[in-house]
Amino acid sequence: MLLHHGYNDLGIAALLEAAGIPKGSFYHHFKSKEDFALQAIDLYMAEVHAGLDYCLGDAGRSPLLRVRHFFELSEDKYRGEGFLGCLLGGLGQELSGVSDVFRRKVEWCFSEIARRLGACLDEAVREGELPPETDAAALAELLVNCWEGAALRTRLRRDPAPLRQMLDFYFRSAPSYRTEPSSEN
Repeated sequence: MLLHHGYNDLGIAALLEAAGIPKGSFYHHFKSKEDFALQAIDLYMAEVHAGLDYCLGDAGRSPLLRVRHFFELSEDKYRGEGFLGCLLGGLGQELSGVSDVFRRKVEWCFSEIARRLGACLDEAVREGELPPETDAAALAELLVNCWEGAALRTRLRRDPAPLRQMLDFYFRSAPSYRTEPSSEN
């Protein structure tokens, strides 16, 4: 519901009705609407970390292919949700200018994703997929930034083309990158 309505347009009454729970139950588990949204971000990040674990831990793929696979699976998830994009990006865009709590939380989440991707890109450097002088951390930050921009454009268009174009461009730019058919997700 946060993806569909955003934080500001999501009323507690609508949330309670959709979940089929009484108001007291909501406030038993959450201190406030803000607490609810912050915990929703935590659940979302647990899913993201599971996806990162699955993709980045796949020893059958090269490091660059593992990173790309994570984003291809993310694209599949977005498709299943009607191309509404990333919860972090949506809440970050909506709330970062008005709430330091959300701004810090969402930025931490993006930094954590970039950190994990950076570790895999470091492995790509060690294995010779990327040049030795590659700053893997900066490359990971760039990838997250580009992905989030493409996710926004995908949400606006309800079309996956910006995500695919961004991934193709990014990985085409990586020296020695070998492509793998995208149907092998």
